Amino acid sequence: MDPEFITDKNFEKIDFGNNPLKNAHYEDCLFTDCDFSGSVLSGMIFSDCKFIGCNLSLVKLNATNFRDTEFLNCKMLGLNFEECNEFGLSFSFTGCMLDNSSFYKTKIRNTRFINSQMKEVDFAESDLTDSVFDNCNLEGAIFDNTVLEKADLQSSGNFSIDPEKNRIKGAVFSLHGLPGLLEKYGIRITH
Repeated sequence: MDPEFITDKNFEKIDFGNNPLKNAHYEDCLFTDCDFSGSVLSGMIFSDCKFIGCNLSLVKLNATNFRDTEFLNCKMLGLNFEECNEFGLSFSFTGCMLDNSSFYKTKIRNTRFINSQMKEVDFAESDLTDSVFDNCNLEGAIFDNTVLEKADLQSSGNFSIDPEKNRIKGAVFSLHGLPGLLEKYGIRITH
């Protein structure tokens, strides 16, 4: 049985922890200041949707499909994006808090992370080709066998990326990012 199709609907200030979101295919929907924390979005489809100021911390994402979905100023702690349906998986994050989330083994090329806090995020074995990390805090983020080819990290900081364990050909870094690339060598860089 195909899920219900819901389009062009606005959801505002709803607590989906107490009133679960209907399992459906959502297209061009807007979720503003909603609380999804701890809820289950498994199997749902979100196409061309926007989440603004929402709390999505610890949401279950088993086989959830995000297609061209935007997250703006959302709290998204401890999410396992690797559990999402990888078919057509595409999203962007602006002003979000993604601490302790995981993108392990995800193929999310061309993803935009803007002005976001991403402490302890796991990007191991993910494909971030052509992705942009614009003014993001990547403190403790895990990059291991990660594809960062042509990625732009020049305005982000606090990362530690081993060039020998990650593919960084064509990636863009700034001078202030050099310590994060050379950390394993114990080299001190001064101005």
